[in-house]
Amino acid sequence: MTPSLPSEASGTAGDISDSTSGTGPGAVGEPPPKAHAADERVAPATLAHRLLVRPELGSLIGAVLVMGFFSIVADGFFTASGAATWLDDSATLGIMAVAVALLMIGGEFDLSAGVLTASTALITAMLATRADWPVWLALAVSLVFALGVGALNGWLVVRTGLPSFIITLGTFLALQGLNLGVTRQVTNSVQVSGMRATDGYESAGRFFASTMAIGGTEIQVSVLWWIVLAALATWVLSRTRFGNWIYAVGGAPVSARNVGVPVDRTKIVLFMTTAGAAWLVGSINILRYTSVQANQGIGLEFQYIIAAVIGGCLLTGGYGSAIGAAVGALIFGMARQGIVYAKWDSDWFQLFLGVMLLAAVLVNNSFRRRAERSRR
Repeated sequence: MTPSLPSEASGTAGDISDSTSGTGPGAVGEPPPKAHAADERVAPATLAHRLLVRPELGSLIGAVLVMGFFSIVADGFFTASGAATWLDDSATLGIMAVAVALLMIGGEFDLSAGVLTASTALITAMLATRADWPVWLALAVSLVFALGVGALNGWLVVRTGLPSFIITLGTFLALQGLNLGVTRQVTNSVQVSGMRATDGYESAGRFFASTMAIGGTEIQVSVLWWIVLAALATWVLSRTRFGNWIYAVGGAPVSARNVGVPVDRTKIVLFMTTAGAAWLVGSINILRYTSVQANQGIGLEFQYIIAAVIGGCLLTGGYGSAIGAAVGALIFGMARQGIVYAKWDSDWFQLFLGVMLLAAVLVNNSFRRRAERSRR
């Protein structure tokens, strides 16, 4: 006969042992039992602990300090028009930083992200201005191209086992050569312009490059794209199975594979996500400025990575947040425009980048170590 098991109403293992030993509650002559001490493993986390385990804490502190500093030293910085300026400066960088953060949490890098923004803009512009395609169709083709590049990057990384740094560096160089060579071949220059006269420009421009009036101040729609994508990425990371997979493949890929996580597919999707964000930024730029240079976007990939690192992402993967990356991009925008408002030489911005990167790495590592000790 199968022995009967204690029901859920019987309580914890300690209650069961007490009742069987004759010394538990109800034993004759025993005083009333004292309440069990709370198990420290299930004790509610304090506010300090909840803040320490958040990867974006350092970037939030940095954003407050940068905003306060330039509000004091730069006239007009902390006004409605000033905020519109530095939000606009941060938006496209923030879109890419959020996507790059997801990829970095997954343990990979994409050095082709910056130049891919120019590639997609060039494809859209050449198809619309030289082949007379409707803008929406040209945008669709450039999106397919971007997703194809992202899928190729991911596939090469998972199939060859080479570092993504090497794979995407090769893609960066190939795209840079294609951008310059094809653009010069088609236009006899390194620039494509004339988007305003194309079919569908008005409707596409309203969707990707219009402005919104908020409190009497014009805000670029790219700021809305940035906020929406940061919120969506945060939801994916914190509320979905795919978000758990991202952290798993970045933190412990072998263990993740052993428990059934589709490591290769997850990495490929992350590379495609970065490429899709590059297409969005390229589309915003070509429809807003109506022209594009073949050498545009070169060097921006490092700014995307720096923004993600400032936002709390580790270079080793498995740790970070989308909100932190968005705040990291905001720090970029505030600093770049704050230097302008303060009438300083723009060369100081490079010094600021170096200081912020080093400070972010030190602060993020400190917070992570504190969080790990608080879990023990």
